[in-house]
Amino acid sequence: MSTGTVLAIVIPIAVVVVLIVLAFVLDRRRRNRLRERYGSEYDRTVDEAGGRRAAEHDLGAREERHDSLDIRPLDEDLRKRYLSEWRGVQEQFVDHPETAVHDADRLVTAVMRERGYPTENFDQQARDLSVEHGRTLEHYRAAHDVEHLSSRHEATTEQLRGAMIHYRVLFEELLADGNRPGSGRP
Repeated sequence: MSTGTVLAIVIPIAVVVVLIVLAFVLDRRRRNRLRERYGSEYDRTVDEAGGRRAAEHDLGAREERHDSLDIRPLDEDLRKRYLSEWRGVQEQFVDHPETAVHDADRLVTAVMRERGYPTENFDQQARDLSVEHGRTLEHYRAAHDVEHLSSRHEATTEQLRGAMIHYRVLFEELLADGNRPGSGRP
């Protein structure tokens, strides 16, 4: 076999191997980026979508939708007003825990709306929040589940207390977002 023939066989095979390795590395890098960005929401989406490829497509669609939204930080006066309202909701918990949890849900939704998130239904809220707040989204889901139990008077005081903690995590993140170092916003 001549050198030219060997090269005509080896070079295409080498190119194909390099392309396969490159595709594998890029796929792994994308997956790691999505896992880092979404945290446990990545695994939840994989489970719900029935596979990694479908989940990654879904997460990409979430990012595209999120990019089309006008998400903005709160101005300082509004931020202070919401903080004051939150303190009132927390104080209310002592005497009226169910009402406090409902008010916490209402307040988190109001902050989301003010920031520019659509708030028409919980599932879409969660999908929209997941893009920037994927790591705290489990808090919101857990709080929402307890709020739902509470609306039927089925939540224990300990569950209600946990819901308040979960709401606070997302509430504080929504208030701080856009005003924290490294957020990329003024």
